[in-house]
Amino acid sequence: MLEEVERWFADRSWSAADRPLDQLLSAKRAAGTTVSVVLPALDEEETVGAIVEVIRRDLIDGLPLPLVDELVVIDSGSTDRTAEVAAKAGARVVHRDDILPRIPAVHGKGEVLWRSLLATTGDVVCFVDADLRDFSSAFVSGIVGPLLTEPDVQFVKAMYDRPLGDAPGQGGRVTELVARPLLNLHWPQLAGFVQPLGGEYAVRRALLERLPFPVGYGVELGLLVDALHTVGLDALAQVDVGVRLHRHQDGQALGRMAAAIYRTAQLRLSRGHLVRPELTQFERGPEGFTPRTYAVDTEERPPMAGVKEYSGRRVA
Repeated sequence: MLEEVERWFADRSWSAADRPLDQLLSAKRAAGTTVSVVLPALDEEETVGAIVEVIRRDLIDGLPLPLVDELVVIDSGSTDRTAEVAAKAGARVVHRDDILPRIPAVHGKGEVLWRSLLATTGDVVCFVDADLRDFSSAFVSGIVGPLLTEPDVQFVKAMYDRPLGDAPGQGGRVTELVARPLLNLHWPQLAGFVQPLGGEYAVRRALLERLPFPVGYGVELGLLVDALHTVGLDALAQVDVGVRLHRHQDGQALGRMAAAIYRTAQLRLSRGHLVRPELTQFERGPEGFTPRTYAVDTEERPPMAGVKEYSGRRVA
């Protein structure tokens, strides 16, 4: 790594255990900072309820001052009981299409995260994927912690081990095969991030509202790269929260994810010529291999600060 990155890794990489809950509550009370937790969810009835229950139990209910002020599940069109389960567990559930209806929603995780800024009010916004198993509230308190105790930190990613089945450290295949090479080659200042594509991160709203959001799988890489260019490396940090267990995608889904991430990177490298935004994959059928062509996410949402409904809400 660059010498600058080695220093950053030593100074801006922490463990969730470094900041006990009572320290975070004291810092939150002193600063008056509010915290929103957002779970983007699509057909996650098996896991979303347990995540909501843990956050409510550990970080909201029974505390003299809740660490989390808002707990919101954004349902992006589930066909199962995701919304019902999340609401019963104690989250406020908002449907993606009910947020900013003037702009028709498109499919994609980044779309949901972008719209969540209009559905929340916290000074700090913490994103958590809704498919996590054996969830620990340290995923939230750990990454929110530096934003409450370190005034210069603006963007915090979770880092963790990602087992693949029984094999430790073998998850994150798109990270290792696509994202990490791209970052090391083109944005070497970000080479110190252990989980650059992880879905658990906390950001000051004042920064999030200045960033464009890729609508699909490229959102994590796009936000990280744009945050680096907007506020600099020392404003970014990461926190070790242990082990992340979740549902793994099949190989073809990972291919589509990789294409979207590459396209997001390519767009940031050159705002001119774009690679062909399509990906052809092959499926074996009774008569041999059949090509299937998928569109790669090519749309991005503008910084929320420029959306009139958002600006109007802040004035009001």
